[in-house]
Amino acid sequence: MKVDFKSLKMMELRSSPGEVLDRVARDGEVFVVERNGQPKACLVPVSFLLPDIPPERIAKELKSLEAKGMNYKLSINDAKELEVSSLEQTAGEDIVVSIVLPHGYPDAAPRIYATPVAPDAPHRWADGSLSIFGVTAAWNAKAHDVAYALNLTRDWLKRYAKWRKGGAWQEGVEG
Repeated sequence: MKVDFKSLKMMELRSSPGEVLDRVARDGEVFVVERNGQPKACLVPVSFLLPDIPPERIAKELKSLEAKGMNYKLSINDAKELEVSSLEQTAGEDIVVSIVLPHGYPDAAPRIYATPVAPDAPHRWADGSLSIFGVTAAWNAKAHDVAYALNLTRDWLKRYAKWRKGGAWQEGVEG
């Protein structure tokens, strides 16, 4: 991604901070703030550093997880996507489930990863994410959330455990 930085003198920032911040937030302008001719700081849109998911949606998602008593950890990955991780157990194994909320979430379906799983485990996409019918093919931004995705993942993990034991994947509607 090419970024076009513009110089901004500290005096200009002091004289109209609201206008400058609006240009950054609304128009995506990026500034290098200079004082005494020396670059001191950068002003960039929040989306450069954080996921572009509406904060109210994130709050709603976390409230839903907490209401269901789910333990989770939040992080931001290198692609600046929000990751919700949960430690799950299946067949006596600890598995970390990571639900990645991509830019544009909730209109874009989350990607779900489980680590560790066998490299030849079925029902996974080429990138290693889990192929979960209800999340990838029938994701509904208004009706579904992270808790829904985690429940589908738990179903996937049960099938995975049975596959590990018997070598056959139990088919059926997940969710």
